[in-house]
Amino acid sequence: MSPSDWTNRLARLGRWVQAPAPGQTGRWGHRWNRDVVAGQAALAVLIGVITTVAWALGGGGAFWPRWVWFGLAAVLSAEYLGLRVLAVPGGPRRWLALTRATVVLVAAIEVAAWLLSGGGIFWPAYSLTGWLIVLGVLTVVLRRRASGREKQLTERVATLAHTRQVALDGQAAELKRVERDLHDGAQARMVSLALTLGLAEDLLAHDPRAAARLLGEARTTAVGALDDLRSVMHSIHPAVLSDRGLVGAVRALALDLALPVTVTGEFPPDLAAPVESALYFAVAECLTNAVRHAGASAIEVTFQPDPRIVVADDGTGGADPTRGSGLPGIIGRLATVDARLDISSPPGGPTLMTITLPTDPQRG
Repeated sequence: MSPSDWTNRLARLGRWVQAPAPGQTGRWGHRWNRDVVAGQAALAVLIGVITTVAWALGGGGAFWPRWVWFGLAAVLSAEYLGLRVLAVPGGPRRWLALTRATVVLVAAIEVAAWLLSGGGIFWPAYSLTGWLIVLGVLTVVLRRRASGREKQLTERVATLAHTRQVALDGQAAELKRVERDLHDGAQARMVSLALTLGLAEDLLAHDPRAAARLLGEARTTAVGALDDLRSVMHSIHPAVLSDRGLVGAVRALALDLALPVTVTGEFPPDLAAPVESALYFAVAECLTNAVRHAGASAIEVTFQPDPRIVVADDGTGGADPTRGSGLPGIIGRLATVDARLDISSPPGGPTLMTITLPTDPQRG
């Protein structure tokens, strides 16, 4: 039988011993585990008692059943320690727990064997010294690995906490902006529309021409209110993004800019909606900065399958992510989807803004 077969059998045995009983839990696993070990302990005691009785009926003499008790105790101790090791989460901690359990078991067996064999020179000291050296070295190595992993997890938790706060702040700001836009735009137009229609209703009987003129104004106001609503909806999630995807939406956005914009490349088509939306608005902000502040004559947007997006312009450069609210807003929005923005903008230009996603971005 190959080593892999033994490994598979031991793994199945561990899962079988740890199989849960419905609704029953215990101290270090499941109550069913404890019942199994208790049954095996009772069987071991029965075997030990039978051998002891057989020794007594055989006339006594040297108490040879001690070796039977010794073997049964060693087996039960090994099983108990093995279950304790299986209860430890996988990884360095489990290996450290396994090494400690092995040292304890070997030390107990050797010391017990030394005592049962009559004492004398304490020969277990040699093997115990070696085991303790191995345990010490392994402890140092695994703790260093664990500390490095814990540092990574701590940094990841801090990053997630920061991006969560950024997302909450951004969401609150977006809600306030939407409320303001609706209040100052569509709502004001709808109030004006209602007043105009009321006046037209009053004039309809005795001055039809004035009523018709007011109805024309009401239609213009209604069209303006619809435009305001479309603008608000576009700022939340552009319809073109759902219809054409990220690359198509950026191409449509480029058509409305005052500068010539070249859009090339392709991108993963199955991004999750929040990721796609964050990337779209980040690219839109990069284009807006290039048009308003860079003094550029041309812009190029390149989609790369890495996945990365590069927005390049031939402007004057000097973009600083620590000034203003545009670039910090992009960085915060991208951080919520684990993306990042790298800026290369020396004085005199050109400016390269690279948006990089994780190697396995969220899929839709």
